[in-house]
Formats: sequence, C-alpha cells, structure tokens
Amino acid sequence: MVNSMKATTTALNLTKTYKNAINRLEKMLGNDFEKAVESIHLSKSHIVVCGMGKSGLVGRKISATLASTGTPSYFLHPGEAIHGDLGIVQPENIIILISYSGETDEILALLPALHRLKVKIIGMTGDLNSNLAKNADIVLDISVDKEACPLNLAPTTSTLTTLVLGDALAVSLMNLKNFKQEDFALTHPGGSLGRRLLLKVKDEMISNNLPFVFGSSKMQEVIVKMTEARLGIALVGTSEKLDGIITDGDLRRSLVNNVDISKISAKQIMNSSPLIVSENDNLENAHERMKESRVQCLVVKNSLDKIVGVIQIFK
Repeated sequence: MVNSMKATTTALNLTKTYKNAINRLEKMLGNDFEKAVESIHLSKSHIVVCGMGKSGLVGRKISATLASTGTPSYFLHPGEAIHGDLGIVQPENIIILISYSGETDEILALLPALHRLKVKIIGMTGDLNSNLAKNADIVLDISVDKEACPLNLAPTTSTLTTLVLGDALAVSLMNLKNFKQEDFALTHPGGSLGRRLLLKVKDEMISNNLPFVFGSSKMQEVIVKMTEARLGIALVGTSEKLDGIITDGDLRRSLVNNVDISKISAKQIMNSSPLIVSENDNLENAHERMKESRVQCLVVKNSLDKIVGVIQIFK
C-alpha cells in the first residue's frame, strides 16, 4: 500500500509538471508560430518532419497528424537522410527539424545540404542559442523548466511540449483550410467515421424481405412479420404507398396502456408520419438524424418515392 501511494504521488507530480509546461508553452506562442503556420499553409508541396531518437518518435506522430488532417507530410529519419534518403527533399519543401538540444549530430549534418537546396527550415528546439536555432528560418521554442523524469534526464516534459506544438500546427492548419468531416473521411476510409461519411444510405440499408402489412392486418400478423424481419418495425401499406409504421415501442406502449392488441388492426396503432430518408442521403447524416430523433430505424425511399429499404442505427 505504501508503494502504491508513492506511485500515485509520483504520477501527480508528473501531471503538475506537465500542466506547468503547457502554461509556459502558451506564453511562448507568438509571431514565430504564426509564421510557421502561414508558411506551411502557403506551401504547395509536402512537409518533411525530421528528428532523432525520442524527437523522431514524436516527429513521426506530428507528420502523421498533419497528413491525416489535410497537410501532406512525410517523416524523414536523419540517419537515413545522410545516406541517400535526403533525395526526397526538394527545394519547394518545408522541413521541420526537431532537436531539443539543437545540437543533435544527425540533424546538424543535414544543414549544409538543406541550405544548398534552399528549403525553408522550421526548427523546434529548447535552446534558442543552439546551432539548429541559428540555422533555421523559423524557430519554435519547446523549452521546459524541467523534465518530469526524477533524474531530469529522460525526455518526458519536453516530448509533451513538442507533441502539443505539433498538434497546434495541425489544428491551426485545419482551420485555415476549412477542413471538414468529409475531408477527414477521405484520409480515413477504413474507420467507422470514414465509412459513414463516404457511404450513402443505400450502401447500408436492408432491402430484402421488408415487413409490409396491410392497414387491416390483425396485430397477430403484424407481430409475426416484425419477428421474421428482425427489424423491430412493421411497414403499413405497400412499397408504392406507405401509410405508416409500427415499432416494437408502439407495441410496448399499447400494452402498458392496457390496449387489447388482439382486437385492433395495424392502422389503429401505426404512426402515420414515419421518418423517411432518401437512398442517396449521406449515411452519417442519417445516423445523426436517428440519434436526434431517438429512433432505431429510418424508412428509405428512392427517387421515385418507392419504399426500398430500412436503415438501422449503427452499433
């Protein structure tokens, strides 16, 4: 128990250090950050992100975030760069070099070649007097008062500020580009959000064996149809003319209100104003409509106003 308490105290000290670092970073944001965002926004080419060690790991994340939010980017390992991979850097590129000390050998070794290519260099460093800072066109200060590491050695707080600053660049660029959900979906077609944003209602609707019943149908027949279809609804009418729908919720409410459902017909319990969507509507919009209306299903029609399916809420 004593050890657990000590671990919790250590974790709380770390979060306090991190909070202080974020507050410090906020005060350091200014013209250089604005210049960096503007330069990247105006660039017509990929953004190259480069860092070594822990800075490289954070750099990979920054590059991935930029790429997935509308700013084409790729990560360049400095060790590989000096052995040939520097060929992917072109004069029109902007390169973000990350080194907390500003004196990382592999990063400094790239500077002469980068200057010859006349690329714009954005340096992210904790030392504004370092060689990296002196050779960068724009310098972003990622300095911290101390690392959260008890030895003040392992990159902890400094990797946090680097990551936060990288995310700030990406989010600022998203706002400038007016990056929307649909744009996000194009770079995330495999995710659930991408699927919903890119697909149409017709791509996900259930169209086989729709549970149609007549308005005069007895409730026993309606319940059988609902059970067979396993959609939780019955469609009253035909595909050419829908009179209403009956949901399992309608059945429960009738029973709670002591309605003898054996003596009524479908038209007496149906909702004559069901929610309907077009088969060409966006799937995400249909999903949001179901959530807002607190329903589990929407009836789908085609361009000829014919009922062609049912869409269910996503799990």
